[in-house]
Amino acid sequence: MAHIISILGPIVRAELDGERVCIQDVAYVGELGLTGEVIERDQKSALIQVYEETEGLKLGEAVTFTAQMLSALLGPGLLGSIYDGIGRPLKLAGTRISRGLKLDPLDRDKLWSFTPFAKAGQKLEGGEYIGAVSAQDAFEYRLMVPPDKNGRVSFVAGQGEYRLDDTLIEFEDGERLTMVQRWPVRIARPFKERILSKKPMITGQRIIDFLFPISEGGSASIPGGFGTGKTILQQTLAKWSDADIIVYIGCGERGNEMTEVLQEFPQLADPKSGKKLIERTVLIANTSDMPVSAREASIYIGLTIAEYFRDMGYTVALMADSTSRWAEAMRELSGRMNELPAEEGFPSYLASRIASVYERAGAVRTLGGDTGAVTMIGAISPPGGDFSEPVTRHTQRFTSVFWALDKELANARFYPSINHLLSHSAYAISVKSWWEAGYPEWSELRLWVIEMLQRDEKLQRIVKLLGSEALPEDQKLTLFISDLIKEYFLQQNAFDAVDMYASPQKQICMAKALKALHQWWKRCFEEKGVPAGQLKDQPIVGELLTSRLGVPNDQTEWFDAWHKRMETRYETLLLTFGEIS
Repeated sequence: MAHIISILGPIVRAELDGERVCIQDVAYVGELGLTGEVIERDQKSALIQVYEETEGLKLGEAVTFTAQMLSALLGPGLLGSIYDGIGRPLKLAGTRISRGLKLDPLDRDKLWSFTPFAKAGQKLEGGEYIGAVSAQDAFEYRLMVPPDKNGRVSFVAGQGEYRLDDTLIEFEDGERLTMVQRWPVRIARPFKERILSKKPMITGQRIIDFLFPISEGGSASIPGGFGTGKTILQQTLAKWSDADIIVYIGCGERGNEMTEVLQEFPQLADPKSGKKLIERTVLIANTSDMPVSAREASIYIGLTIAEYFRDMGYTVALMADSTSRWAEAMRELSGRMNELPAEEGFPSYLASRIASVYERAGAVRTLGGDTGAVTMIGAISPPGGDFSEPVTRHTQRFTSVFWALDKELANARFYPSINHLLSHSAYAISVKSWWEAGYPEWSELRLWVIEMLQRDEKLQRIVKLLGSEALPEDQKLTLFISDLIKEYFLQQNAFDAVDMYASPQKQICMAKALKALHQWWKRCFEEKGVPAGQLKDQPIVGELLTSRLGVPNDQTEWFDAWHKRMETRYETLLLTFGEIS
């Protein structure tokens, strides 16, 4: 029997006694049977990363090896559940799980209504559907043959209610399939091929959807210092994104932030179904006071669950808050293993680990023939807001969207505090066809907004030195319209019933209104020399500003009436300006 010969925090070394042990095998350590994972071994000993508090462990205590990798139990009942960093269920009441406690992630006794798809005599391959289950008109789980199994069906259970462990399919070779399957969390689930998704994940946030879009199956990073609104933005995206499933990972964040998530998600109404948002959400909570080693595993647990729903043909939005804490966990464990540190103490394999995680995002053609996607959005907490630190820099290399949060914008109560000068998206080209199919003017409007903001940035340097009065009138027009773009279009109130979500149609209407307003300003100035201040101060501009909070998404015809009033107002100004002066 293997036994402990050294303890260094969460890192335990066990002397082997003839056991056959592989790296990544799960081990149960000590009298309490603390869950751990083998991360290194030699001829005589194994190094174990323990996922629970090791306080009280003693030298000489027994270690048992399972010969199985750390795996996620996948099946009906995942949605609406809350798990810790290694997949053990947490109750909404939130009492801490006792050390060494082994809890089943799924309710084995619950009955699920099964509808079979497979037939006797049919040859099934891994990933193909065998049927679907639901409970009381809840979400439909599409049951699949595990990716590593196949066979010819000899028995199919009839339509009816079954428990998770009841046999639904039996192959001729005796293999039985139930509703559940296990999958190693550190191994990506297989698929047929990657595909390029041309559909954006609509979030309802104008600065994201319009300027820096993310496609279904894309990857994005949200770097920002303390207090810039990373968690609020991720919670907003979780609520309003048009993904079918949400997987939210609280990785090393403060307990009060996760408490807000745990309390609010069960209460929030899902805008898609009208039910509770928690009913299509899986929450993984591993707060900063929980074992650091489990923090490292929590990301992989969440990814595996996301891939499971992707393989059903669903689109999944995975929120990881924050990957900086995950990287810090790697740094601490690496230091305890006496590995040679690289930049800022992080292990030399930091970049490859970050790449391997974001690589698991993507839109794919599943083994079952459907298309599914995992869209991964990771928050980063760079110390002091320094975007040049290793985690932010490497993440930017491996993600195609970069939403940089700005401390100054956050202090000014500008939400989302995304800095439009530092942010970028590589998906604007791929989602162009989707936008233009419904809104042909999208590309033109987007480029116009970007151009105005770029001009504004150059003018702001002069304004800081000499003041806005030093600018000629035509440049004041650019300054004024850019201010409107930022105040009216880019800024959004996450707590306002109307402004918290803007539909694509309303986004287009708002952008068209701004561009039309600017064109009339230019015309009035060029034809009659109307001062920029007088153009900006027209009541019609105030009317437009009120539409951000006052015009719901289903009442965009308001903008048509506003356009007519705006044209009448400025035509009158053109006719009367010379007479007034």
